[in-house]
Amino acid sequence: MDISWGNALVAGIIVVALSIVIHRIQDSQPGIDHARYDNPERSTVSLALAEALPESVFFGPHPVFVESIQSYWAVQERDIVPRCIVRPRNAEEVATAVGFLKREYDDCTRHGRVPSLFAVRSGGHSPIPGAANIDGGIVIDLQLLNEVVPSKDGSCVAIGTGARWLDVSTILDQRHLAVAGGRNSAVGVGGLTLGGGISFFSPRVGFVCNNVLSYEIVLANGTIITASETANPGLWRALKGGSNNFGIVTRFVARSFPSTDVWSGFLYMTASKTRQVIQAFHNYTQANAGIHDEYAAGPLVCFTYVQKLGVQFIATNLVYTKPESWPACYAGFQAIGRLWSTVKVRSLTSATNELAMSSPAGLRQKFITTTVKNDHDILMEIHAAYEKGAKVMRRVRHLIWTLVLQPLFPLMAKKSQPNVLGLDTRTEPLVIVLFTVVWEDTADDELVDRTTRGIIQDIDHHASSKGTADPYRYLNDCDSWQSPFDGYGADNKRFLQEISRQYDPDGLFQRACIGGFKLDMDDHA
Repeated sequence: MDISWGNALVAGIIVVALSIVIHRIQDSQPGIDHARYDNPERSTVSLALAEALPESVFFGPHPVFVESIQSYWAVQERDIVPRCIVRPRNAEEVATAVGFLKREYDDCTRHGRVPSLFAVRSGGHSPIPGAANIDGGIVIDLQLLNEVVPSKDGSCVAIGTGARWLDVSTILDQRHLAVAGGRNSAVGVGGLTLGGGISFFSPRVGFVCNNVLSYEIVLANGTIITASETANPGLWRALKGGSNNFGIVTRFVARSFPSTDVWSGFLYMTASKTRQVIQAFHNYTQANAGIHDEYAAGPLVCFTYVQKLGVQFIATNLVYTKPESWPACYAGFQAIGRLWSTVKVRSLTSATNELAMSSPAGLRQKFITTTVKNDHDILMEIHAAYEKGAKVMRRVRHLIWTLVLQPLFPLMAKKSQPNVLGLDTRTEPLVIVLFTVVWEDTADDELVDRTTRGIIQDIDHHASSKGTADPYRYLNDCDSWQSPFDGYGADNKRFLQEISRQYDPDGLFQRACIGGFKLDMDDHA
């Protein structure tokens, strides 16, 4: 048999087997139990909302209620049952809902209670339980706010917060346009953008948030305002990485630019290539630290252990935002022998769909992250920590354990508009380290939590002792116990707190809105 065909066959078997494992995990999840959604109790505020917005408020077991819960990406979010779901059809209905919630919040605080009243959902793609759902509370589900309207001159696009990036790229591909947007087509626009957001276009135009021209936002007092460079500029900057701490964003206007097809795909390799891949990643990141090819995205280097198969493999995602095959900057990866490759010229939608298919919905999921300098020794030690995690969690049922490395270049933070991420002072390349976990049984939750937290803490401690640590934490990949705003720097965190006091003086979004990462403010008490 020809070696290339043999390699492709082995890789194909691995990919198919991995797909079977994922589908079996999905199939093993309990079916929809409509009875658990049938709660006859109605809170005062939920009844008031239902009266004010009769066509937009749903209680269980209404099909819209069930469909909303079952469409969360991670099983942990699907396990949570709210009191009701509000699906506003426009910003005015969001404002109405916020008005009722604010009155309930004011009443509770007057009586010395600090209620957790509501959660806000865009795409629902976070694996953190309670990130966009709330047990016994009210979920404001923005999925109907999904407009994608390019301007006539092609310079910008109005995007509803509830849209998925698939909605955006599908429309823009037809017009040969693009925005700095999500790399996974299934992710929601709102959460990714408010957390900073990394795009295939980030080397050229900066973070996703850097390219937002204006935000339409509903404040805690129920008013609808615009935040832009000229209107509410402080809030405009705070929203560039400040998450859901200031109000509910209902629409973004993002800068768009001409775009063609891209060259993208995965390189699949055996685990025996680990040293070569890490060396290639390190060399690429170091070489591109200064003047780099701004059309080259990533790479995303993924080391994966599949417990059910007892195998490890490497998948490296490469993207070049021009329709050109194997640009010179990726020569280091091209030189490494691989089993199989999916790289080809394709539409942006196709490229983001491929990443979405690599992380399907309906599974128990976890993200946890840290950031280090691009030091070869620390990268090897991080991989050793990944190997240790595979051994510790080897009995976790249907475990899929992945380490992802991606470069973070200082120039990305300095392109386009200002943000609050705190990266503008960096002068050397960084590496975002992400661990992802997929597993089946709730009985393993504690072991997964303890192991991943311990690994990150060990990496941080070791990197600090070697002078290779960095405080930045990419908010969209953080676990619930992590503190991304601390990594933005004291001045930026203080600025975010000041903007919160200015636009939400009573602390509705700090105290009554669960989910996201809060600003550690105690002066609303």
